[in-house]
Amino acid sequence: MNLSVFILFVVLVLIATRLVLRVKLAIWQIMLGGAFSVLLTGQIEPLVAIHSINRDVMLFLFGVFVIGQAMEQSGYLTHLSYGIFSKAKTIDGLLLTILFVMGGLSALLMNDTLAIIGTPAVLHLAKKHQLPHKPLLLCLAFAVTIGSIASPIGNPQNLLIALQGSVANAFIIFPKYLGIPTIINLILAYVMIKLFYNEDFHKLPLMHSQEPIADQKLATLCKISLIVLIILALAKVVTAYFNIFESFKPTYISLIAAVPLLAFSPKRFEVARKIDWHTLIFFASMFVLMKSVWDSGLIIDLLNNNSIDLHSIPAIYAVSLCLSQLISNVPMVALYLPILSESGLMENQLMALAVGSTLAGNLLIIGAASNVIIIQKAEASSGETLGFIEFAKIGIPLTMVNVSIYWLFI
Repeated sequence: MNLSVFILFVVLVLIATRLVLRVKLAIWQIMLGGAFSVLLTGQIEPLVAIHSINRDVMLFLFGVFVIGQAMEQSGYLTHLSYGIFSKAKTIDGLLLTILFVMGGLSALLMNDTLAIIGTPAVLHLAKKHQLPHKPLLLCLAFAVTIGSIASPIGNPQNLLIALQGSVANAFIIFPKYLGIPTIINLILAYVMIKLFYNEDFHKLPLMHSQEPIADQKLATLCKISLIVLIILALAKVVTAYFNIFESFKPTYISLIAAVPLLAFSPKRFEVARKIDWHTLIFFASMFVLMKSVWDSGLIIDLLNNNSIDLHSIPAIYAVSLCLSQLISNVPMVALYLPILSESGLMENQLMALAVGSTLAGNLLIIGAASNVIIIQKAEASSGETLGFIEFAKIGIPLTMVNVSIYWLFI
């Protein structure tokens, strides 16, 4: 076995078993150890490692982290949460609101954005209403994963498919194929959570109360940043529909939206200091480790040396679901698109690739960046977490059901 692949295997095993074996390491520390291992063993050159770190992803996350931290610190996040969730008077209503509101917003603002903003909001709801945090965190994770599927800007891999796959009228094609099954699968996620956790929920009605804003000036800037974020996201939808300003990246949206906070808040340094730097370290380390594994050639050899028709819908589902666990979904999509283009890109193939690469996030924790963001933020802010096994116990059957539903519509 190639040394890079072996190191990745060790990293994945440690992430999977850290709670079971009571290993006192966070996910970011394990991934950082993997990155240092491939560097120290010469599996990747330092300059190659530096260039492998995707600056667009890092800057996008930084911008949204700034907004999310300021919203949480000012009290504006809990204030906003009241407006969204106060109509939910029962557990069922709360779960469905999380699924459809967070899922719907992720189709516009990208799933990672909603993972960053949604995690402290969900933890606040769990604490306020004396609810178990794990099913609510799972609800959020499934919501932002499934909800992002039906939009070409719902997640980075969909955007890559829309642009490099040359999907004409992507804002029509994605909902056409994936809109109805996405709604069905959000309902099925609710059914699955209730099936697994129904006994953990109390039967009392939910009594909401509006939390006071702790810092009015910072909250006002947060509101401005959030409005800018939404306006720019909508502008991106329009420009993408008309195929203009294609160079305007989602990265620019988050950075521009963070400007009011970084430029005008006297607490800018405090906010910047408190953002989730550990998750940024995780992603930088992941890029280095995955680049090392990619350069080993093993993944390409596995795809080339097989008798599977990689252009078939079942193969696209299977390969994208599994391979996204190893090299992450965006690099996987970048690898798979040229393979599909060999026989001419077809809409149903591209939609299957979008579904498989995104639903990888429902299969296992490591299948989506949004899962890692949710767990890292939960551990950092409240000490709560989701275990690998616990996630897989509900995630694997849910993913199989999700795939089946999408398959019927593609």
